[in-house]
Amino acid sequence: MTNNHWKAIWKNEEKIAHIHGWDFSHIDGRCEEAALPWDYRAVIDRYRTDDMRILDYDTGGGEFLLFLNHPFCNTAATEGYTPNVQLCRETLLPRGIDFRPCDDPAKIPFPDESFDMLLNRHGDFDAREVHRLLKKGGLFITQQVGCDNDRDLVDMVLPGLETPFPQLHLQEQVKVFEAAGFELVEKGEAHLPIRFYDVGAFVWFARVIPWEFTDFSVDKCYEKLLDIQKIIEEKGFVEGTIHRYLMVARK
Repeated sequence: MTNNHWKAIWKNEEKIAHIHGWDFSHIDGRCEEAALPWDYRAVIDRYRTDDMRILDYDTGGGEFLLFLNHPFCNTAATEGYTPNVQLCRETLLPRGIDFRPCDDPAKIPFPDESFDMLLNRHGDFDAREVHRLLKKGGLFITQQVGCDNDRDLVDMVLPGLETPFPQLHLQEQVKVFEAAGFELVEKGEAHLPIRFYDVGAFVWFARVIPWEFTDFSVDKCYEKLLDIQKIIEEKGFVEGTIHRYLMVARK
């Protein structure tokens, strides 16, 4: 294919790049991540019982929360991203889940000591607010995207871009939660490969996570994308690194 043909394909991916809830199915089979050394749901289920009152905040579209199948009468959720708020209203409220819009992790709209368990998967959080919301002995269970996530991929197209959240790694967050009055019950961290099998998938991915790929566009990064195309033609894929960490903290 000519370079102009590639550019037209990539521009189309750029144009359609959006996510509904937290759904990356558009690039299924075109992008693969290595499996994490833990199973987030299995970790939750080791501690969760049906009589617990749980809150999933920054729930996205509520997809993972519904996957847990916790009794809806004991389930609450928050979300701040406007398109996802409407999705949650449509999918969570009719089931009896106590959903409340919220875009400030330091001001969750529930009373003190409301919950036995708080969950947060790849969302924002505030250790002191988590402490306020949990009952004594309650648990905060989180899987987070770390500060090193996709940095090698970002450098391929936007070299020199500053790391947006340098404090998001396990060692630092353990200190934060211990200072807020928590005991760390379980923890883990992993740096693992992610592969893209076509540049269009890479473009779509970069556009839907602008907090990592700040000001990315096909036009701005076109020559860098051509370099990635050459790598894929030679190796069959381009590879980067994901960074995740896990914490189970008890109040």
